[in-house]
Amino acid sequence: MKAVIVSQTGGPEVLSLQERALPVPVLQDVLIRVYAAGVNRADLLMRQGRYGVSGQAPVEPLGLEIAGVVEQIGSSVSRWKVGDRVCALIRHGGYAEYALANAHHCLPIPEGLSFEEAACLPETSMTVWDNVFRRMHLQTGENLLIHGGTSGIGVTAIQLAKAFGAQVFATAGTDEKCRFCEELGAVKCVNYKTQNFEDVFKPFGMDAILDYIGGEYTSKNIRLLRTDGRLCFIASLGGAQTQFNILEVMSKRLTITGSMLAPRDAEFKAALAAEVEKYVWPLMGTGQYKPILYKIFPLSEAAEAHRLMESSEHIGKIVLVP
Repeated sequence: MKAVIVSQTGGPEVLSLQERALPVPVLQDVLIRVYAAGVNRADLLMRQGRYGVSGQAPVEPLGLEIAGVVEQIGSSVSRWKVGDRVCALIRHGGYAEYALANAHHCLPIPEGLSFEEAACLPETSMTVWDNVFRRMHLQTGENLLIHGGTSGIGVTAIQLAKAFGAQVFATAGTDEKCRFCEELGAVKCVNYKTQNFEDVFKPFGMDAILDYIGGEYTSKNIRLLRTDGRLCFIASLGGAQTQFNILEVMSKRLTITGSMLAPRDAEFKAALAAEVEKYVWPLMGTGQYKPILYKIFPLSEAAEAHRLMESSEHIGKIVLVP
């Protein structure tokens, strides 16, 4: 099969299409013929050797989420059968013609969605559900600020938070992106390149903030949070080191947390997938949640897909198709 391999750590040019052996499913594995694979910020960090602590180029093909058709099943798989249309969160290998997935990390493709749309769902849905609803315990009527409102995570978080009754606010890098966030359900979106988001959002106050910037945003986030507010990091694109006032954290009883989904164990991901199927999947049937697909690239142009993501020009998800 053809698969995209990282030859060494570096820029998009280190990605190359190579022949790899077809994976063999065992026990709880399913072999999926990949019709579409989502591109994620974590893929870029892995390519650069900046995801986790190893600093090494990944040996396996990139790709953390896929959509396709079940081709083979392991001996312990009971739910899925050959021919089922599924999307899945996977450990690696999505940038390929075939990939293995744990059967418990697969979800049925919602009715009416294409493979390309379905490939937008697993990583963002599970990341948002885990961090916004499990870790920060967002409640109906609370204010949630989402940095990077037009990222794959951002468009998902806006829709899900609104669906569960929260007031959503966001930041984005252009006026066009801000309008998109507001059309999607944000009460207000700030262009962080032309306005100070702290000044604009100060009159509102935030109960929870989902942040993948870090750096200088951290102290601003802490000042914006109300008493018992929660701040959750899912990346540190603006810098992993920062300074803030500990006394403010103490006086307002703030909770600061964060997570990485890819390194979590199989049991955790299985429980998370089950919750997402139970609580998030029905929202697509009611029209409260939909994948936002920006652009599709052939697998051979994975480098171009990475360059687009690095440019931050996109709104929503970027997808590869074999």
